[in-house]
Amino acid sequence: MTRLAICPGSFDPITYGHLDIIQRGAKVFDHVIVAVFNNQSKAPLFDVEERKALIEEVTKDIENVSVDSCGGLLMEYAQSKNAQAILRGLRAVSDFEYEMQITSMNRKLNEEIETFFMMTNNQYSFLSSSIVKEVAKYQASVSDLVPPPVEAALKEKYLG
Repeated sequence: MTRLAICPGSFDPITYGHLDIIQRGAKVFDHVIVAVFNNQSKAPLFDVEERKALIEEVTKDIENVSVDSCGGLLMEYAQSKNAQAILRGLRAVSDFEYEMQITSMNRKLNEEIETFFMMTNNQYSFLSSSIVKEVAKYQASVSDLVPPPVEAALKEKYLG
């Protein structure tokens, strides 16, 4: 049986912190699908197709990673892909409470699919897409926060 994990997120944009979790997850699972979701509580800078393209670009060398998008419930999507696991990253204690609530609801929806948490590498524990966008908006360097194609896309968005 193939061990398939879904790594969900809004990835607006993908950061080195996200990439760290994806790369490490790809070592544990036979296949990882990075699933781009639209977070209704946020106004995205990049549309879903742009986010997918950026993720595809920065994960192209990881053979067992693919990229997809979904507009519905994560657990319905995971079930449709025959996934065994949801892969999530934790940065700090502040993430834990939110993730615990989401995981509890996901288990209520489908108790067959487990959630696996990976602690983010310490160097990325402060990193979020929101912080990256804020820094990039003022033309400060984000080269140590995001891969080069993402940095270029941010410059394009903000300098247009």
